[in-house]
Amino acid sequence: MGDMTNSDFYSKNQRNESSHGGEFGCTMEELRSLMELRGTEAVVKIKETYGDTDTICRRLKTSPVEGLPGTAPDLEKRKQIFGQNFIPPKKPKTFLQLVWEALQDVTLIILEIAAIISLGLSFYHPPGENNEGCATAQAGAEDEGEAEAGWIEGAAILLSVICVVLVTAFNDWSKEKQFRGLQSRIEQEQKFTVVRAGQVVQIPVAEIVVGDIAQVKYGDLLPADGLFIQGNDLKIDESSLTGESDQVRKSVDKDPMLLSGTHVMEGSGRMVVTAVGVNSQTGIIFTLLGAGGEEEEKKDKKAKQQDGAAAMEMQPLKSAEGGDTDDKKKASMHKKEKSVLQGKLTKLAVQIGKAGLVMSAITVIILVLYFTVDTFVVNQKPWLPECTPVYVQYFVKFFIIGVTVLVVAVPEGLPLAVTISLAYSVKKMMKDNNLVRHLDACETMGNATAICSDKTGTLTTNRMTVVQVYVGDVHYKEVPDPSSINAKTMELLVSAIAINSAYTTKILPPEKEGALPKQVGNKTECGLLGFVLDLKQDYESVRSQMPEEKLYKVYTFNSVRKSMSTVIKLPDESFRMYSKGASEIVLKKCCKILNGAGEPRVFRPRDRDEMVKKVIEPMACDGLRTICVAYRDLPGSPEPDWDNENDILNDLTCICVVGIEDPVRPEVPEAIRKCQRAGITVRMVTGDNINTARAIAIKCGIIHPGEDFLCLEGKEFNRRIRNEKGEIEQERIDKIWPKLRVLARSSPTDKHTLVKGIIDSTHTEQRQVVAVTGDGTNDGPALKKADVGFAMGIAGTDVAKEASDIILTDDNFSSIVKAVMWGRNVYDSISKFLQFQLTVNVVAVIVAFTGACITQDSPLKAVQMLWVNLIMDTFASLALATEPPTESLLLRKPYGRNKPLISRTMMKNILGHAVYQLTLIFTLLFVGEKMFQIDSGRNAPLHSPPSEHYTIIFNTFVMMQLFNEINARKIHGERNVFDGIFRNPIFCTIVLGTFTIQIVIVQFGGKPFSCSPLQLDQWLWCIFIGLGELVWGQVIATIPTSRLKFLKEAGRLTQKEEIPEEELNEDVEEIDHAERELRRGQILWFRGLNRIQTQIEVVNTFKSGASFQGALRRQSSVTSQSQDVANLSSPSRVSLSNALSSPTSLPPAAAGHPRREGVP
Repeated sequence: MGDMTNSDFYSKNQRNESSHGGEFGCTMEELRSLMELRGTEAVVKIKETYGDTDTICRRLKTSPVEGLPGTAPDLEKRKQIFGQNFIPPKKPKTFLQLVWEALQDVTLIILEIAAIISLGLSFYHPPGENNEGCATAQAGAEDEGEAEAGWIEGAAILLSVICVVLVTAFNDWSKEKQFRGLQSRIEQEQKFTVVRAGQVVQIPVAEIVVGDIAQVKYGDLLPADGLFIQGNDLKIDESSLTGESDQVRKSVDKDPMLLSGTHVMEGSGRMVVTAVGVNSQTGIIFTLLGAGGEEEEKKDKKAKQQDGAAAMEMQPLKSAEGGDTDDKKKASMHKKEKSVLQGKLTKLAVQIGKAGLVMSAITVIILVLYFTVDTFVVNQKPWLPECTPVYVQYFVKFFIIGVTVLVVAVPEGLPLAVTISLAYSVKKMMKDNNLVRHLDACETMGNATAICSDKTGTLTTNRMTVVQVYVGDVHYKEVPDPSSINAKTMELLVSAIAINSAYTTKILPPEKEGALPKQVGNKTECGLLGFVLDLKQDYESVRSQMPEEKLYKVYTFNSVRKSMSTVIKLPDESFRMYSKGASEIVLKKCCKILNGAGEPRVFRPRDRDEMVKKVIEPMACDGLRTICVAYRDLPGSPEPDWDNENDILNDLTCICVVGIEDPVRPEVPEAIRKCQRAGITVRMVTGDNINTARAIAIKCGIIHPGEDFLCLEGKEFNRRIRNEKGEIEQERIDKIWPKLRVLARSSPTDKHTLVKGIIDSTHTEQRQVVAVTGDGTNDGPALKKADVGFAMGIAGTDVAKEASDIILTDDNFSSIVKAVMWGRNVYDSISKFLQFQLTVNVVAVIVAFTGACITQDSPLKAVQMLWVNLIMDTFASLALATEPPTESLLLRKPYGRNKPLISRTMMKNILGHAVYQLTLIFTLLFVGEKMFQIDSGRNAPLHSPPSEHYTIIFNTFVMMQLFNEINARKIHGERNVFDGIFRNPIFCTIVLGTFTIQIVIVQFGGKPFSCSPLQLDQWLWCIFIGLGELVWGQVIATIPTSRLKFLKEAGRLTQKEEIPEEELNEDVEEIDHAERELRRGQILWFRGLNRIQTQIEVVNTFKSGASFQGALRRQSSVTSQSQDVANLSSPSRVSLSNALSSPTSLPPAAAGHPRREGVP
């Protein structure tokens, strides 16, 4: 099923539908066309065709209250007729395609050509072959068999090219597989609440069928299209489909259409599902964008005209998505600037590549000149026509040597090392409860300098319990005895809590004996319901007398109201409204309070001030959240004007004030201490009262008494950062943020402002790298703006998860510390690899170059070079990139953006080891034959047999690399390079494996590897020289780096050139392309995953994306990208980033409060 393209899927559904249409009262076609209507048109159409939504439910054989019966045959039949709720994924690339891609590498192509020429020439025996007069170097005695073996070198080069290609392709393939696994895992975790057989159940999104009754609530991402049946105050952000950033209020009689892929911003309700998968609105768009990849390739040729047409149809969508190409570039600027590592690596690789190219060109030129001068000028040989093939053979040999120098110089292992390191980390981070959605977030986290964390659920356990209460003029320090509370007050209290909270919030009996009762739904409400149970009362009976359908009007919680109210109709036709919310806000609206006898008495402003002093502040200083519960009776006639909130939510009577405790997670103080030791500032951003926040911050260790720090409330913060005109000024933020530790009573906009302020600050010499945690729909903008956004896996809404880079599956702050550790580890792994790789590069290039110039033949042959290239690139990247992280990583400060990849210490190591290796190799090259009493291998004729002399050089070279690989495990100048070596089995395996293969190559490699077998004593000398590397490493470590001022660092990003403009635009295309490969498969409502960048390429070979097709493709991947939550740039906006930074563009309802989520 997964491999079907959309069109097949589609037509299959169509066929089924025509044959089975009769079983249900409406066909898929009818429902599809119905869902394409909006607003009043839709209402009219429903009235004309069906009557009302209940009729549609009947025709779909479902009940608005009970839902589907949920029997397997019924569900199967619905899937058959109306389709399944998933969009078929695009086929992954086959292994052969990946091999083909790996073959596109320029150096490999050059090598292949050289090898083929060499092969061709070795089979061609011209008549003048044995002519004495051809070339001097031909003089060496040649056995017949050796001349025949000329083809071996070419074949061996081809073979090693094949090896390299297969390894690369296999890596890509396994990487793709991992991502798909990650993707499907996230998709399976995506669940939705539906009613089946009268029971509320959570099922995976893919299981939803037409006719299901789904419960939608604040923060949901709708998984399918449906019709609104019943609910309160439901507001939807439809910007992802329509581009209109205003929220749409849904009601049965005005606009009942709920569309897949849109976000619920407020309220709750129920809908009947009418279209799923490819037939839902988002599915249709997906099909239009050609999510079935095959058709796209076929269309390519005649695509120009059709694409023009498609682009015209999609116009409104395009502008909605901020999808004009300029916007795309601007929007991606932020994303692009993200990966510091990528920038540094690209720069380094380009520098090295250029140097290698120059060296190899010089090598070839010198060899050719030396040969021609020597042959034709010094020895004055004429150019004989029959000698031409021989000369050509020489030139090919020189060319091959040049190419090998180039191959060794270019570090192709870099992209591989980065990829392996990141993929390995991502896999391991899953175990540490970090689900990484964007690869580069992992590495950015290592550079983090600031973390802005939520309080509830992240620093605290998110198990709310009422521990103090003020009721009937008495302040109880623990939950009072039920008998001490007046009966009237008790009845009001229980009703106020039971009715005025989401009916989805419940307290269930514990799962295991002796465990705590299970809290389901909004945690604050769970705390209040728990309080009712502690008073030996029952909230279920109150709810059953007043079911959700009977509630007259609900004012749901949002960050502007900071309270929730529910109106019910009493038997005498009058109304009663229950209210609860933050105590300082609700108390301001109270004019009466219940006394000990349960009678209301007057509550004046000065009584309120006294209460704040005597009750609320002491509670807050104990770290409790204070919540006020109140009520108001309203007359039945004339009926109040419910839309005039200010009049309704006033003149309340206070029932009680409760203090809710949310204990700090036991492991958090230690985790915060680690962060501070690692040079990371932790700031707490919360919606709570400032005293509560300060108390918790002290418990966590975010602030220590006696330090110089700031704790501000949102209002005060805004007052300080804005000028007279009310505009935010960066200089003002710069005065505040360095000392700010707690921001209380903050709105999501404040959070976004703070994050943006810290990131844009030039106050410190390093740009700050900020991580943010969030769980609410309204945290979206802040999560997007941050360098790394962490969403909560348990409490987080879909919207928050979609805006984030990493999902914390256990909602725990200490998992963030693990992420920092892994991030730093990635950075170190890559530095280790670089240190090793560059030593080999420097040595190999110099040896090949000097050798070629002095002896006209590189001491290291092409095939040997490729083998060395294989150990240094592929194997070393595996060995060094999989070092597990240690706690010691957290003992140093973050590297920061401008720190070069190759520090002075590393440069010292690289050059130090290079000196050692070069000295020994040249010694062996020029006096080695005397030391070992063997024949010299210098100036050997063209096809002469491999000499022991050169074999010893090759073997020694490899031994030195092997032992230097152990040295490379430490990059900060540590002495003990063996520390923790057995914790990394991959490393040990690779070193031993390489050693074994090396023995095989030397002893049995023969002609293809230009090796001649060595005796035991020669082997021991090679190993001994290799071991010298370890001793020499200790010598280098003794030299203080501070003395070596002349050492340059390399691979640093300066502030100005984060990434040059033209590279940027090409990168956009490149990343998009990678995204498209992976994007197709997603179930749409999980667009969030699209930013997994398939490969962090280092030297990108870009195709220019100027063609119209390219533009449209870019479009398609933009169009389906996840929208920013609160404010999708409307067509008039310049770009997403602008929309995000202007706080005014947040509609007030979207600026939901970061805490107390999910209250419908």
